[in-house]
Parts: sequence; structure tokens; C-alpha cells
Amino acid sequence: MAELTFQGYRRANGAIGIRNHVVILPVDDISNAAAEGVGRLIQGTLPLPHAYGRLQFGEDLELFFRTMIGTGANPNVAAAVVIGIEPGWTDRIVQGIAQTGKPVAGFSIERHGDLKTIAEAARKAMEFVQWASEQRRESCRLEEIYVSTKCGESDTTTGLASCPTVGEVVDHLVQRGGIACFGETSELTGAEHLVKQRAATPEVAEAFMKTWASYDEFIKRHKTDDLSESQPTKGNIRGGLTTIEEKALGNIQKIGKRAKFVGVLKPAEAPTGRGLWFMDTSSAAAEALTLWAASGAALHLFPTGQGNIVGNPILPVIKLSGNPLTCATMSEHIDLDVSPILKGEMTLADAGKKLLELMVRTANGRLTAAEVLGHREFVLTKLYRSA
Repeated sequence: MAELTFQGYRRANGAIGIRNHVVILPVDDISNAAAEGVGRLIQGTLPLPHAYGRLQFGEDLELFFRTMIGTGANPNVAAAVVIGIEPGWTDRIVQGIAQTGKPVAGFSIERHGDLKTIAEAARKAMEFVQWASEQRRESCRLEEIYVSTKCGESDTTTGLASCPTVGEVVDHLVQRGGIACFGETSELTGAEHLVKQRAATPEVAEAFMKTWASYDEFIKRHKTDDLSESQPTKGNIRGGLTTIEEKALGNIQKIGKRAKFVGVLKPAEAPTGRGLWFMDTSSAAAEALTLWAASGAALHLFPTGQGNIVGNPILPVIKLSGNPLTCATMSEHIDLDVSPILKGEMTLADAGKKLLELMVRTANGRLTAAEVLGHREFVLTKLYRSA
């Protein structure tokens, strides 16, 4: 296949972005109003309100900081304004984002109040928006961007068409030195032994099994009699997937046939090299997408059967489906219809080429269905109760 290029944003740290957002990042839930106040005043900014950021501790707090810093550090973000109630945590996030070399500024509300904070933050946001508007795209190779993938509202068509199509792309990108990442730890149950076989080394295989087993043990410890309506969901069952094992066997088609995964990441942890990676994530779509965006992913591939409609504020989500009913009744949510595969009218190789072409168009600036429809789900993962 010929080399695929697009016009992207090369950031100060070398990462490649395909969007140019100026985000207003509240550190905590009670700073959401100030962040949204700046967003109302300054056009071209993207406030990211959320529900957490107070009285977290231990690994839950570390995950929170990885997520917040990673969100601001994402290559699709040109600059960031951070607003928090207290100066300490605000500055920690500012300093983390600053390591990328991009413009970032922090403001704390204590001893200033909302009105003064909003005014000062808005002036800085205006400066950042004007600076970002002058950034220019340059020629990049498709495999230079970090691509993540998960599926949602899966059915029998997912494992037969849309997930294998993503697998074609993952094999292509990894073979050319790209970075790709999959996850959905609990949703690999029943196929975990097959995923283990795809590890690049025995050490990576052991790390994966340890991560999967920990998640599996957690679920068994807290569930009641079963996981009905959770894994598989009612939508999965309606689409013909009656067990988690069936769902898992379709899920793993996304990692292709040839690529070996080279490492295991914590939630919101960035890959440290090229190749295919596994990240420990929930299967909840909005949470998982937020974690991948925080790990630095610039583009997400999302196979769906019954029709998941999720998006993300900074991570463009390309939806593809092999279910002809979904493609007909929810066409505004589907970026690529691969249902001709099931009719014998399209090969997987052809579908993979179409997806690669769509990725190039998206990287060049074409908005995805989720972006056009305003799906900006930003949902943090919380590990346990606050102090």
C-alpha cells in the first residue's frame, strides 16, 4: 500500500496532532463554573467540566493527575488554561502539561473568587486562541499519529466485519512503525489466553495476565450472581452475543493478525515506544476514550454493531459498522459502512483501505460524525471512594 500522508500539527515535543484545541481544564468539580464562564467569553476555547478532583488519594489520585495532565498534553491540544480552587493541585497540572513545551497557564479561585479568576483566565485564553490560530499544519505520515481502538454496542456483525477491518489497519500501522493501543480488560474474558499469545515477550504476556486477573478478581469480588445487563449488555444480547466469551472473541479481531503487543499500560499512561500496546481500561466507552485521550492518542477507531454514539472532546472518534440495519437507521452516527463485507461485496482488505483513507481525511481536518453531532463525553475513571 502506498505511503499515506496528511497535514498535521507537529508539537514542540515532536508529537503529531490532528486538531488544534485550546482547552479550559477545571482541576475539580467546583471549578467547572469558572471554566465554563471562560468558555462563554472566549470563542474557540473548549471547557472540559467533570465530576471529580477533590479528596482523592493514593492510586486514585495518581490516575486523576495522569488523566488531567495527559488531557492537556494531548497533541490535539494547542494550549491549555487550568483553573482550580486551590493553587497546589492547579500548579501540579500546569507543570505537567508544561513539560510538552506548549503554552499553559493556571489560575486558582481561593482568595480571588470566580469573577476575578474568570476575567484573568479569559485574557490568557484569548491570547492562547490567537496564538493557536496561527499554527500551521505540515506534512506527516499517517503512522506518526498514535491511534487507539475499542468497540461498543457490539453484536454478531462486529466480530465479522467492523472489528476485523480495524485489525487490518492496526496491522498496517504497526508494520510501518506506528503506535496503536487496545484495552477493555474485562471484555477480553474468555479470550485472555489468545491475547496472551499475542504478547511480544514472556514478560509482556505475564504483565497482561496479571492485569487481566486483577480486574477479573475485582469483578468477581463485587458482583452479585452475575453481570447481566453489564457484560454482555442488553444491546449485545439483542445483537446475538449471549456470553462474554462470544463478545471477547469478536473484540480481539481489532488487534489484527500479525502485530504483537509490546507493553502493558496503566490507565491514562502514555506508550513509551512504537508498536501495539495494551492499556488497562474499563469497557465503558466514555471512560475508556477519556483515558486514551489522556495517554496521548490523536485518533480513535470505534467499531459498533448496534450503534454506540459516544464521542470525546479532543479525540476524534471514527465509527464503523457492519450491521446494515444500524447503518440505515443510525446513519448520522456511522462514518464508514462496512456491511458489504457480510454480503460478499467487499473484502476485508478493501474495507481496511477505505478506513485508512477515511483516517487520512479525518487527520486532514474532516469532522467525524461524533464531532459534528456535538458528542463531547469527558468522563473520568474513579477507582474508589474519596477521603
